[in-house]
Amino acid sequence: MKTQINLLILFFLSLALSSCEFVGTIFKGGVWTGVIMVVAVLGLILWLVAKFFGGGK
Repeated sequence: MKTQINLLILFFLSLALSSCEFVGTIFKGGVWTGVIMVVAVLGLILWLVAKFFGGGK
C-alpha cells in the first residue's frame, strides 16, 4: 500500500514539475540523504570508539 502511495505521489510530481526541476529535486534529496547518513555513521563510529577506549567510565 505504501509503495502505491509513493508511486502516486511520484506520478503527480512528474506532472506538476518540468523534467529538469523534477530531476533536480531528486538529486537534492539524494544529496541530503547521503549527508545525513554519513554524519550518522561517523557519529556511531565515534561513539563506539569512545565506548571501547573507556569514554563511558
